[in-house]
Amino acid sequence: MLLIGENIHIISKTVRKALENKDENFIKNLIKIQEKMDCIDLNIGPARGKLDKIFEWLVPLTNGKNISFDSTNAEAIVQGLKLVQNSENCFINSTSNDLERLETLTDCALSSKCNLIALTMSNQTGIPKTADERLEIVFEIYEKCMEKGIENNKIFFDPLILPVQADQLQSLEALNTIKMIKESFEPQVNTIIGLSNISNGSPKHLRPLINRVFGVLAYGAGLDAVIMDAKDEELIRTFKILDKKSPESKIDELYLNLSEMIKNFGSLEDIKFDKNNIDEQNIIKTAAVLLNKTIYSDSFTQV
Repeated sequence: MLLIGENIHIISKTVRKALENKDENFIKNLIKIQEKMDCIDLNIGPARGKLDKIFEWLVPLTNGKNISFDSTNAEAIVQGLKLVQNSENCFINSTSNDLERLETLTDCALSSKCNLIALTMSNQTGIPKTADERLEIVFEIYEKCMEKGIENNKIFFDPLILPVQADQLQSLEALNTIKMIKESFEPQVNTIIGLSNISNGSPKHLRPLINRVFGVLAYGAGLDAVIMDAKDEELIRTFKILDKKSPESKIDELYLNLSEMIKNFGSLEDIKFDKNNIDEQNIIKTAAVLLNKTIYSDSFTQV
């Protein structure tokens, strides 16, 4: 599992201010926080005004760390990739199925030999509601990648995660989309998600639990990479446990069993857990919500 840190993100007011003011100490601290990540996502939004050409200042601060160049400004991504020597290990984040952006960024991915993240959406369709509709967009983007000669192992499709508290059905559709993508190509393409999106809007104390359980389920569905909060040490540890299949506790065994359940089309009702252990209870309750077996509420762990 590739881990990509999300902690330099323009949506954060403090991060935006630090970028606009070129606060080197602040940004270097955020980079240090993400030292366990395989890659750092640099989300600079539209990269205009005070943030015009911000990659020229930002990239040298990463000290050779692999970068996910994340901007709505395609030209900023193109220019950003020219600033690194190890572009083959970097990411374009991201293209959609909009023709102009798709043309520009597939060309860039090919010339830089970097990885390409492709969103299952376009301005025309928005984010489709069903896995089947998302897969149609996947095929269209894939066809363009093949025309350009981009290899399957360089393509990372993002099924787009929506908050469970806003549209509960979409968590299961995203898992189904991941499985369908992994089953549809030979050799396989990759899948990636922005994990924190699943818990947006949920109470702060529930977010790590929701993120962790969804991450485990997505791993079982065939997830290859995740954009995540690098400060969540337990989430990092959980992904390492899944990779190594080496549980250190009963909780870890439960996570492994949930992952295998999704992989093998199993049933949540068949998962064994300690009904007297509140942590295991909450994990199962969270899985039930994410699999649309029980209704989400902000108090679902108390039911």
